Amino acid sequence: MQYNTLRKKLVIPEYGRHIQKMVDYCKTIEDRDERNDFAQAIISVMGNLNTHLRDISDFHHKLWDQLFIMADFDLDVDSPFPIPTREELTSKPNRVKYPSYIPRYRYYGKNIKKMIDVAISWEDGDEKMGLVKSIANQMKKSYLLWNKDTVDDKVIYKELKDLSNGLLDIEKMESESEHDINLSSGKDLTGGNYQSRTRPTRRKPYKKIYKKKNQ
Repeated sequence: MQYNTLRKKLVIPEYGRHIQKMVDYCKTIEDRDERNDFAQAIISVMGNLNTHLRDISDFHHKLWDQLFIMADFDLDVDSPFPIPTREELTSKPNRVKYPSYIPRYRYYGKNIKKMIDVAISWEDGDEKMGLVKSIANQMKKSYLLWNKDTVDDKVIYKELKDLSNGLLDIEKMESESEHDINLSSGKDLTGGNYQSRTRPTRRKPYKKIYKKKNQ
C-alpha cells in the first residue's frame, strides 16, 4: 500500500489525484488530435467538479489555466485562450502605492486636509473665515471623539496652523478682521455623546447573607 505522503505532491489538491493522473497521461499522447480531444475531456470533468462557478464569465478561461498549471506548463494542445507561462504565475504584482497623508494628526481624516487645501486657495474675506470656522469646529469634534473630554480652542488653532503649513492662522485672521471665530462648545458639537476615556468604577459584588434557621 502506498501512502499519499510518498506520492507526488498535487499541484492543485482541490481536483484530486485522478484529475492529476489524467493530465499526466494527456502529456504522453503522441497524436495531437487525440491529445486535444483528451484535454477537452479533462476540461469537462473539471467543470463538472465546479458547477457552482459556471455563472462566472471567465469560468472556462480559469479551467484552461489550471489545466496548464497542473501540466507544469508542458502541454502542447490547442487552447481557446492565451496559454499562461510560468513567469506570469510566479511574477510579483506591482507595488501598490499606499496613500500617505496627515502623518501626525490622523484622527482628523483625509477630508479635513482636503478642506484645508480648499480654504488656502480662497481669497481672504468673510467666506473664507466661515469655511475656516467650519473646519476648526469639525477638527474640534473629531478631537473630542478620539482623544479627551475637553480641549482648549488654542490647541485646535495650533494644529490647524500645522496642517496648513502656517497658512491658516486663526489668531492672525481674527486680529486682521472685525469678526471673531468662536468655536462651538464640545457639547454642541458631539451632542453630549462623547464619553470619558477613564475606566468606570466597578460596583462591589452583592453578597447575600443567609440566616441559619433555628434548629
